[in-house]
Amino acid sequence: MFKAKLLLIGPSESGKTVLANFLSDTVETVGGEYCPTQGVRILEFESQNEGGGDKSSTCEVELWDCAGDFKFESCWPALIKDSNGVVIVFNPDMPRHLTEVETWYSMFISSQGLQDSQCLLMAHHKPGSGVDNGRPNLASHLNRLPLSHSNLEEDPEGVRQGFRRYLENIVQTLSESREREEMSIIT
Repeated sequence: MFKAKLLLIGPSESGKTVLANFLSDTVETVGGEYCPTQGVRILEFESQNEGGGDKSSTCEVELWDCAGDFKFESCWPALIKDSNGVVIVFNPDMPRHLTEVETWYSMFISSQGLQDSQCLLMAHHKPGSGVDNGRPNLASHLNRLPLSHSNLEEDPEGVRQGFRRYLENIVQTLSESREREEMSIIT
């Protein structure tokens, strides 16, 4: 069984906590009053990969729901340590979020040297917003990252399936890394 540490990052009020609660099955209902995350919340759960006969079809997930407020910036190096993947959540209807995505990318992904497959941009659509599933107007180097649209009101199962596909990429990366490490010990 693999264990994956995934960071859920992005601007304040983008919907990270709502998504974290949903993806980890922490709460039954979605929504409620906005309460900003202070520092980080760590949610642990198991996820079944759809690989079928693979011996490591279950993955233990640590989902780190990170505060979007820059006053916690001094804590970020501790959050980044030993992370296996990063999901940048943003609200595509807020122009400020579109420009902040680049900052989050450089602070959490570029500095870690993560592969594109270990990253996911999640355009989170709040309830009642018009859903545009096109590619948001982001910096050109961000266009190579996978993008998933999430709308928990209209397509909750699609959000869950998109996250599982991303998690399968993370598990594949962990598996390849483990195999390389084992081969280096043997040779």
